[in-house]
Amino acid sequence: MKQDLQCTTIDENCEYSLRELCNLCKVHAQFVQDLIDEGIVSPHGQHPGEWKFAAIEIKRIQVSIRLQTDLRINLPGTALALELLEEIEQLRRSKSRLEQLYALDKKS
Repeated sequence: MKQDLQCTTIDENCEYSLRELCNLCKVHAQFVQDLIDEGIVSPHGQHPGEWKFAAIEIKRIQVSIRLQTDLRINLPGTALALELLEEIEQLRRSKSRLEQLYALDKKS
């Protein structure tokens, strides 16, 4: 069985409206509101008509969807899992930088 995959290129420097975000992530505005209420995503702007979302929010929404559908994690659990996943990624980047510095220092 073949599964069709679609890919959309996201500009990391762009901001997206609520409607654009919902279209890109294939979610309803209420789902985005629930994520905002839980602190998972943070729009810029005072009300939904003015909201702008950074590209990183798209990734957070996509990961949230996967956590909820694949692992059946509720929203508070999703928020915690995202926080931990991001902390792991930050630690990996720090480790990589330290390894590079150590390698350079060892060569000297």
